[in-house]
Amino acid sequence: MTNGGPVQHGYPHLETVRAAVTALYKRLSYDTIHAFDTSVPPADVAFGDTDDLYLGTQRVARELVRHFRLPDARMIVGFREMEFAANVELAAGPEYFIELNDRFRTHRRDIGAALAHEVMHVYLHRLGLSFPGTRDNEILTDTATTYLGAGWLLLDAYREDASSSQKLGYLTPEEFGYVLAKRSLAFGEDPATWFTSAQAYTAYTKGLARAREDGRQPPLTAAGWAGRRRYAKDRRHAQEHARVVPRTAADGSAYAFTPDGRGPLRVSFPCPTCHQRIRVPVRGRVRARCALCRTVLECDT
Repeated sequence: MTNGGPVQHGYPHLETVRAAVTALYKRLSYDTIHAFDTSVPPADVAFGDTDDLYLGTQRVARELVRHFRLPDARMIVGFREMEFAANVELAAGPEYFIELNDRFRTHRRDIGAALAHEVMHVYLHRLGLSFPGTRDNEILTDTATTYLGAGWLLLDAYREDASSSQKLGYLTPEEFGYVLAKRSLAFGEDPATWFTSAQAYTAYTKGLARAREDGRQPPLTAAGWAGRRRYAKDRRHAQEHARVVPRTAADGSAYAFTPDGRGPLRVSFPCPTCHQRIRVPVRGRVRARCALCRTVLECDT
């Protein structure tokens, strides 16, 4: 939890974020992912200053348990002084003990954000899905929380001005915006009207622009002129020399040509929705369908 200190910006964890989205699709399947097509509505996690602290916290926790479809899980929430925003004890269940930072006694509108991250820890624990290392595992948790419909709360908890700052989670504001935009593009849901923080809205618009760029990389037909020219040059080089030619674009997406002695040259590239790599023959206009997220892609190979 950043509390008054500097807030990191940009996309330093983008590779791990993309790997987390792929891992979600692989572990949950397309149908399960799309069962989360509706986000947690603001009214369900609203917390007024006059609400009882403990009863209100338990109510919000129950709503998040319901959203993540954990009907047999019970969250017991308390408050104490601590360095981090929150902590959950990952036991066998069905009861899980969550501790929230004492700061939330007076910053109640952000309790939903802190609880969303901790309830997602329980969800992933039950799935048996994790990344090695604390940092990557926390990035997975932030990404899953956001992609499955509750992470807009984490982004909305970001506030920063000349004299103070607050941010929850391990992702930067722009990375939260990126994952939220990925969800928006996949499900057709616009979260823009839910933000109470102007800085959070700005981070979302930046993340949305970055997410849209994923769908404009060659060999996709939506690629820009410069990308198409670079792609044609790399393709010609691969055809002439009959060897693997990888290319990493400025935003971290990549395509690679792979010679195939039994057939045409092939190109592999990441799906702009789930980032699973797709491999298609190089033969002009091709329509590809991602086997993982079922996205249909128009390509010019």
